[in-house]
Amino acid sequence: MQRDAVVYCTKYAGHALEIARGALVDSRAVVACGGDGTAHEVANILAFSDVSLGILPLGSANDFIKSLDHRFDRGFPVDAYQRADSVMVDLGRVHANGEFKRYFLNSLGLGFTGRIAHKVGNTRWFKGELMYLYALLHVLLGYKPPKMHIKLVTPEKSVEIHEPIFAFSVGNGRIEGGKFHIAPEAEINDGLLDVCILKAIPKAAFFKYILKYTRGTQIFDPHVLYCKARAVELDLPEPDVMHMDGEVFENMGGKIRIESVPASIKVLR
Repeated sequence: MQRDAVVYCTKYAGHALEIARGALVDSRAVVACGGDGTAHEVANILAFSDVSLGILPLGSANDFIKSLDHRFDRGFPVDAYQRADSVMVDLGRVHANGEFKRYFLNSLGLGFTGRIAHKVGNTRWFKGELMYLYALLHVLLGYKPPKMHIKLVTPEKSVEIHEPIFAFSVGNGRIEGGKFHIAPEAEINDGLLDVCILKAIPKAAFFKYILKYTRGTQIFDPHVLYCKARAVELDLPEPDVMHMDGEVFENMGGKIRIESVPASIKVLR
């Protein structure tokens, strides 16, 4: 008898990758039941395939679906996904030093936000948005903006920056950490990534930026460079922490290229 749906429970980090890989053979869709990290793992397998990604938002932030016309919630039955249509969505792709390659659905952060994601992953006594706020304040206390050499390849021109950067974020989606609008003008199917760079500022001054990031108004601040880019090239003198969709990658240094991959994955909605 043919089964309409099979439920798997992940047992360890990276297990969702294996489950999704097995589903490529005879499945119409894989529904990631969890947060952005689970969707991230599944998306890295389903990219460029005919199998659609579905998302049942059970995580702490569920950021990606906030940029998607998404009608599913915790109470939706399996057959709602079976009847759903799919839409083509962009991905971001990261290459590092000729070896590392990974896709992200929603956002990427390096340095400040990468370290926040690392702290979130090691925090057990807070939940939801309070967990992100705690991690932000903890990282801020000992933070020193790292130097970055950044080349932005926009549709019109190339721009280069070589200076200390307080916060470096790239958005395919608009929201990160539950409520922070890191890329308020982002569209998940425009073939571009939205880059938001906060240049070096005194740590005490960052508190006013927290409110701006929750509203998306930081993009109008003179210390912020915000643009849409086809690609971003980084040269990092010192390794740092990177997150993609909240998944943490430590010791990322040297040459890193981040680029938009238009219409590269099917997503149920």
